Amino acid sequence: MRIVVDAFGGDNAPDAVLTGCANALAAFDDLSLLISGDMNVIAKKLAELDVDFSRLEILHAPEVITNHEHPVQAVKQKKDSSLVKALTALSNGEAGAFVSAGSTGAVLAGATLIVRRIKGIARPALAPFLPTGGKNPVLLIDCGANVDCKPSWLEQFAVMGSMYVESYLGIKNPRVGLINNGAEAEKGCELTKAAYALLENAPINFVGNCEGRDIVSGNYDVVVCDGFAGNIVLKHMEGVASTLLSLMKKELMSGTREKLGALLAKPAFKRLSKTLDYAEYGGALLIGVNGGVVKAHGSSNAKAFFAAIRQAREFVLSGTVEKIKEAYKT
Repeated sequence: MRIVVDAFGGDNAPDAVLTGCANALAAFDDLSLLISGDMNVIAKKLAELDVDFSRLEILHAPEVITNHEHPVQAVKQKKDSSLVKALTALSNGEAGAFVSAGSTGAVLAGATLIVRRIKGIARPALAPFLPTGGKNPVLLIDCGANVDCKPSWLEQFAVMGSMYVESYLGIKNPRVGLINNGAEAEKGCELTKAAYALLENAPINFVGNCEGRDIVSGNYDVVVCDGFAGNIVLKHMEGVASTLLSLMKKELMSGTREKLGALLAKPAFKRLSKTLDYAEYGGALLIGVNGGVVKAHGSSNAKAFFAAIRQAREFVLSGTVEKIKEAYKT
């Protein structure tokens, strides 16, 4: 399996990206990588790492798209950028999936313009996994690709998300909820009321509205919303997790008795920290385009980028793209 990587996307590129690539090659024997970016810089960094060079190729791309550029203009004008060349390789069938921690806007624009939507899909959606109080994580779809949505788009998000969770996590008939400000069917705005009616008749296991406090309860496998609400949910959860861990550390180091208790509970705190760490979950998949597109967190370190590559690999193995194509074939 081959995955193409944008080596110059993200706050910690290219060092964190290439270290993550080296770790992924060591972990997965079936994996090969096409690494897009400045050939000289990439070759120099890879020479410092323990890398299986027989399973990687460098795609020379001297330009870089930054977060400060207009996404669509940058994608159209910077044809030699690491991001555009990587997405073009995916579009041409040179790889099964693409990973970048670069500009979210540029990834979305590039994926839509170059890789293109699956026929029958109105809008692709960003879908990250969130930790829950249950056995499995929950898929949040959409988390920012589509700020203003139509009810029919939310229905498609639900169907695509359900297919992905069933294939990726092996959950039969995954439970799908619609994020809303109340559990009752009549609650919400015009968008959610209309979407509710569509979801009731969609080929999914729709279990009703999901209030904000229940998103990570473990009672849902997929939660659906427009990209505006989804992005707020995602960023809020990241902030809460970071603040919670910081407060716990502060309190546990506040005195001798607390330090002794912390020492005894250290294994449990490590497990909790791992559960809440975004670096463990990879990135957000852009579901609905003709290939696996994973948008890693902009501040991804090597661990997070490794997880994003792992997620891209597993997405390809899940066959979700083919299943969506089959479902929307006309």
